[in-house]
Amino acid sequence: MNLLFVADPLSSFKIYKDTTFAMMREAQRRGHRVSACEQQDLLWQRGAAVTAHVQDITLTGDPAHWYEVVQPRSAALRDFDAILMRKDPPFDSEYFYATHLLEQAERDGARVFNSPRALRDHPEKLAIMEFPQFIGPTLVTRDEADIKRFHAEHGDIILKPLDGMGGMGIFRVGPDGLNLGSITETLNRHGAQSLMAQKFLPAIAQGDKRVLVIGGKPVPFCLARIPQGSEVRGNLAAGGKGVAQPLGERDRFIAESLGPILSARGLLLVGLDVIGDSLTEINVTSPTCFQEIFDQTGFDVAAMFVAALEQALKR
Repeated sequence: MNLLFVADPLSSFKIYKDTTFAMMREAQRRGHRVSACEQQDLLWQRGAAVTAHVQDITLTGDPAHWYEVVQPRSAALRDFDAILMRKDPPFDSEYFYATHLLEQAERDGARVFNSPRALRDHPEKLAIMEFPQFIGPTLVTRDEADIKRFHAEHGDIILKPLDGMGGMGIFRVGPDGLNLGSITETLNRHGAQSLMAQKFLPAIAQGDKRVLVIGGKPVPFCLARIPQGSEVRGNLAAGGKGVAQPLGERDRFIAESLGPILSARGLLLVGLDVIGDSLTEINVTSPTCFQEIFDQTGFDVAAMFVAALEQALKR
């Protein structure tokens, strides 16, 4: 197969932990050809298919110079067997526009994973609203009075922006309500922007678990991202410690319940965030943790993913 990865600059990859790199390495190991481009390389012109300025690459196995460019060229996206959208967040205007270009490529005949429409339809904070049976007390609003009411009801809450990533902009407000007004004003920009409030879940001490779902089926191990020191955030980008562990009964139940639904919508790879028994986010843009799970358990998540991709392309 010829695979095109739409990703961040290759020079920015930290290959010891990068999930897209793990996908590329497994794809090449199976004999597939790998190409890469960035969002900015996509283009469309009336009367032509969506194309991209791409680099055909070979992975070298040398960590210092991990890829070689075989050939830079322009190519129609429909000429690849699969397009893998692996651009990391933020989900900004340029990402939004890229999904429309990729959806046009689908109309040209390209196969895109995850589905561009599904990427737009499942904002990672808000997608949980569809599955209230799995989440804890949650509020989405831009109104300060609603936030105060929610805090008065639950006492200890988490506030976060809807467009945050890597734990950015997450605040905990305890029963004393200290700085609730100031934090709300910062996040909602004095009423101009919506935010999310969730009841604080003490189970965060055991980790914010990343449960991966591939082709509708859960990976048997998750990565519990455990906050360190006085930090309330478990995100690896915020200094959390990643500990791989087998899925618990509740983790598996959530994954098996959501997996077929999300897979049917064109989401080949999903990262569910679970704290204790509660689903907190549904990550669809560029889920990670393949290498951390493999390094600690030996379970080859990248192999499971590429096998699922191969199977999806047969349909």
